[in-house]
Amino acid sequence: MAKYKQCDYSQMVLLPVSLKEQLMPGTLEFAIQTIVEHHLDVSCFDERFKNDETGRRAYDPKIVVKVVLLAYSRGIIASRKIERACKENAIFMAMTCRQEPDHSTIAAFVSSMEEEIPKLFCEVLLICEEMDLLGGTEFSLDGLRLSSNASKQLSGTRSELKAKQEKLEARVKQLLDKHIEEDQKDDGERPGRDRRQRAIAKLERKARRIKEFLEENKPKAGKQRKEVKSNVTDNESAMMYTSHGVIQGYNAQALVDGKHQVIVYGEAFGWGQDYHHVEPVLEGAKENMKAMGKGEKCFAGAILTADTAYHSTGSIKKCEQEEIDAYIPDKEYRKRDPRFASNFHKRTRRKKFSLEDFKYDEATGHYECPKGKWLKLRTRSHKSWWGTVYWEYQADAKDCERCQAREKCIWKYRGGKQPRGKTLMVPMGTEGRNYSKEMAAKIDTERGRQIYPRRIAIVEPVFANIRIHKRLDRFTLRSKVKVNIQWLLYCMIHNIEKIANFGYAVG
Repeated sequence: MAKYKQCDYSQMVLLPVSLKEQLMPGTLEFAIQTIVEHHLDVSCFDERFKNDETGRRAYDPKIVVKVVLLAYSRGIIASRKIERACKENAIFMAMTCRQEPDHSTIAAFVSSMEEEIPKLFCEVLLICEEMDLLGGTEFSLDGLRLSSNASKQLSGTRSELKAKQEKLEARVKQLLDKHIEEDQKDDGERPGRDRRQRAIAKLERKARRIKEFLEENKPKAGKQRKEVKSNVTDNESAMMYTSHGVIQGYNAQALVDGKHQVIVYGEAFGWGQDYHHVEPVLEGAKENMKAMGKGEKCFAGAILTADTAYHSTGSIKKCEQEEIDAYIPDKEYRKRDPRFASNFHKRTRRKKFSLEDFKYDEATGHYECPKGKWLKLRTRSHKSWWGTVYWEYQADAKDCERCQAREKCIWKYRGGKQPRGKTLMVPMGTEGRNYSKEMAAKIDTERGRQIYPRRIAIVEPVFANIRIHKRLDRFTLRSKVKVNIQWLLYCMIHNIEKIANFGYAVG
């Protein structure tokens, strides 16, 4: 018969633990402990407390900051899980000196760091500067779209939200009628009664919430002054397209230094389009640099790379204003690059008619399409966002509707509206500088093709570290202010990890 070692679960075990020895030099937790304890000024939190004469002693802000940074470095973002780690994990116990802040204290502390978090971030950045981790000559900008703590189903324009409210109210009325009908029966027990009551209460709360939101909020205007979808749960978040589908969330931006991938500025925005973010990010980064003792033209002569989503006249103008050597390609730059020629030659796309396929008649001033139909001048005042002036010619909708070559043309029905004929845009010149073409020519140079690919090695590993290793897959707070606090805390822990890995020993 087999013999096994005996197990006695009633025995007593004494485990002496030295809290100081849990934080080993060279580890990330040791860097967090040393930096927060000896290098960060947390006296800015003292004004929150009025317990100098009476009242209960508060948790030291250093303790809460350290435990939050340690939790975020391990992908623990929920305040209840952080509270549990302070009670069960030896490293968390050592970091808090066996204090156990509860989840409400942690959540309230993080949510209220709006004024203090930029100052703490700059102090960590200053440590990076002192350790020669910042190059200051090459930067890369990119964004990370993450889901927020908001319901995508409660998004829509005012008319769409009103329709959802009416649909919920109709469903409530339907359930109430069925409820009354069941009550009038005398056939004993009714098994679905309690479940139906809970469903009615839930639908009533949701309908009332939408109604109150519509009464208290105006239509949400987009960058083009047109109404965009609001969100009842978090109206500062937005619906964004990602490689994984459409999310309701925030676009977290980071400007990264090229020497050791240190984040010099981070901010979360409620807009999915990246070309809106170049100007505010550069302005915010300038403020951080000024706090570190840099001058007004701290980015003069520096290289900035960003992907095609940031390409716009406004972005290029801002970089030129700051004297930045920017490389922001347009969407067609790969097609012009001979290195990517093999990626396009196998594509079998149906050839569309181009401007060269239309003949201009000087006598009538009209264009003739390849099928012999006329396009008449519609307007001469169309101007693109990059400055090119177009004359717009349009065909008769009846001619296009009967045409057998529609598949090669641009003509189509638009959203169930009255169909329009083929529209031909003829470029007639440019008003002012064409920043887009200048940037395209710059990217197509030998220098541009050498510098732009370096963007991937600078900024992409930063997001891989934060999203994969630090496990930030969604924001748990609501409103831009609170989401931005969470994002800056993750940017801080990323920079502290750079200090631990590449900087000299702190302390």
